[in-house]
Amino acid sequence: MAHTTPPLTPASLAALLGRIGHEWETRKKIFDLPNARIWSADPDVDLGVEFLGRPIATPIGPAAGPHSQLAQNIVLSWLGGSRLFELKTVQILDDLEIQRPCIDMQTIGYNIEWSQELTVPQSLTEYVKASMLLDILSGWEPLTEHLGPDPGPHVFDMSVGYDLAGISSDKVSAFITGMKNATAEVDALRSEITGEWAEFADLDFRTVLSDTLTLSTFHGCPPEEIESITKHLIDVHELDVIVKLNPTLLGYETVASIVNDELGYTDVSVKESAFAEDLQFDRGIELIGELRQYAADRGRQFGIKLTNTLVVDNAKQFMPEDTMYLSGPPLHVLASTLLDKLATALPGMLAIPGSDGDIMVSFSAGITKDNLPSAIAMGVQPATVCSDLLKPGGYGRLAPMLKTLVKEMKAAGATDIASFRSARQTEAEAAGFASANAAHVAHIRGDGIGAYHLDGNSKLPREVDHTLEMFGCVACNFCITVCPNDAFFSIPSLTDMAARQQYFVFAELCNECGNCMVFCPEEGDPAFVKPRVYTDDTLYAGRDGQGFLVRDGALVDARADEDTMDTFTKLWGNGTVLPGAVS
Repeated sequence: MAHTTPPLTPASLAALLGRIGHEWETRKKIFDLPNARIWSADPDVDLGVEFLGRPIATPIGPAAGPHSQLAQNIVLSWLGGSRLFELKTVQILDDLEIQRPCIDMQTIGYNIEWSQELTVPQSLTEYVKASMLLDILSGWEPLTEHLGPDPGPHVFDMSVGYDLAGISSDKVSAFITGMKNATAEVDALRSEITGEWAEFADLDFRTVLSDTLTLSTFHGCPPEEIESITKHLIDVHELDVIVKLNPTLLGYETVASIVNDELGYTDVSVKESAFAEDLQFDRGIELIGELRQYAADRGRQFGIKLTNTLVVDNAKQFMPEDTMYLSGPPLHVLASTLLDKLATALPGMLAIPGSDGDIMVSFSAGITKDNLPSAIAMGVQPATVCSDLLKPGGYGRLAPMLKTLVKEMKAAGATDIASFRSARQTEAEAAGFASANAAHVAHIRGDGIGAYHLDGNSKLPREVDHTLEMFGCVACNFCITVCPNDAFFSIPSLTDMAARQQYFVFAELCNECGNCMVFCPEEGDPAFVKPRVYTDDTLYAGRDGQGFLVRDGALVDARADEDTMDTFTKLWGNGTVLPGAVS
């Protein structure tokens, strides 16, 4: 679709609160997440860990990516049980033109989306809105029976990239400063807390949103640059810092052997040139030790994150770039293998069982319900998630992950994460492994390889032989759950319509990533076929294609024929309108 306006426009705090109140009152949902998928802690099991010395109530959260860019993304993740939010990477270039589609989760995971799509000031405002919403919802009585009296502590972890010049610029520096003291932003947003939410307008909102940061080194960042950026963040901004590392540390031969030979992804072309440009393993070991000491000498904490995505050639051509970035099951094997190699090369330095050092290890690589317990047992904290949340079920997949972790902990006789890790470490040593990490690697590259092999990840999404229509479809609900931005919603059909639900798109919240098209059983792109609802006159005028401009709950203009407008008007009047989002 042609644009003269940005493809993503955040909703106001007032609109988000309006949606929350209306959806809960009419459907017991929040941003389309059913109350049954809201995480409620088990009183017999403590899932709390520390993130760079700060307590978080669960060891999971969204990775920096499409699930941590908008305020509603973060609220949805929090409701699902996330308590660590690695915010989407912010960089000085905030007018990027990302090609579309940019996400392909058809089998494993690929993307070409690698930075924020908002301006840097917009990103700051989104994170302030998200923090305020969590403070409000923590004390909102209707949620108490689902969240419990205390949802537990959470942490916002900033992410910035990709070079010292950009990170030290006034623009990015202002973002970091604003995250460390958001008083002005909070006060500016208080006026939007009105109506049924007015009692929260004077709430003592947190203003220190974040004082930790995960540095995204991306691909090709030289070690001297990584070192300089980390020291800058420690010295100038007084932050505790995590450095995200790349799977290329394993070396081209090892990575290609695992991906192509062991796991069977012969169609994946691992980009050899990326390995020569990236940080090399021996220098990486030196750098980790140096930065750990530098941070300790200044009273700060230092950690590493495994891993970034893997650069591969775009053989599928579903997305338009020459290069794409692999994630999901194969990346889990690579990242777990890299952790084991690092632990061997850094004895007594990593904060994982079998090593028992002080360098915290964060993790983001193919985390699922089935492997989360083993990942946590390895010692990583937190385990952040992206690819799995882009599958049908979306944010609703988080609570089952935590329930599986609780089940495994109880089976091990553990009541907290520390005792669970101890039990798994003892079990691993009894089996002849140096660590639970080594045992997990042996499993996923041995008897348990099926979940990561091509054979276990080649099934394509369901298809039906029918062209998607604006009004009418199989009503599978996939477009709602696989959209990271909650841009889709449904309302009941008219009585003379065959489908039980009709689906709509909030055009301002749709960044045309393509994920709904990947999973839609019918032929067509729901983001463009389904009615695109606009609430902003300028955005409506600046975009092409069908669209419906709504103001104060009423249709005021449309780019559609008369019959289509008539159907839309009848549905809109008949269905569950979301007034907070369309006022």
